Amino acid sequence: MAALLEIPSIKDATAFHLERWRKVCADPSLKRLPGRIETNCFGHIVSLPPPGFSHTTRQSAIFAHLLTSMPPGASVEVAVLTEDGIKGIDVGWISASRVKRGLKDDVLTIAPEICVEVVSPGNTRQEMEDKRELYFAAGAEEVWFCDQKGALHFFLKGSAETAAKASVLCPSMPKRVKV
Repeated sequence: MAALLEIPSIKDATAFHLERWRKVCADPSLKRLPGRIETNCFGHIVSLPPPGFSHTTRQSAIFAHLLTSMPPGASVEVAVLTEDGIKGIDVGWISASRVKRGLKDDVLTIAPEICVEVVSPGNTRQEMEDKRELYFAAGAEEVWFCDQKGALHFFLKGSAETAAKASVLCPSMPKRVKV
């Protein structure tokens, strides 16, 4: 057991994850993999399958609405540092001031104000609840889930356990997106 004590510990989690992400993004063998790559809290690679047509269509519809109804800041496939490593948020909206404060090495170290996940057939309730907690812990003001029928579920900081009737930051967002 004494040998384990000589293993270095992570003193600066942000620096650790950003450096690990830089190496992941620079690895040519990983660039050829289909789908999306994230990391977990240990810096290990998590490979996700490419999303299906319905997923990307809903993602695009949400992005388009944010793009046309909010100030600049809508983005897709947003790399965000969380307590569980770097995650790719399907759609996000982030203010310019937050980008200025939180963008490091092309990764947001502060979550966008709005984080949107489009639920895929392989997602579980626990996985989505965990993502909601991670995004709020990383600074999100709202977390939205778009279910497989296109219904949007809005969760607001301060009452993260219960879905709200609408978004506070983007009240014009419809409650359903069509494929």
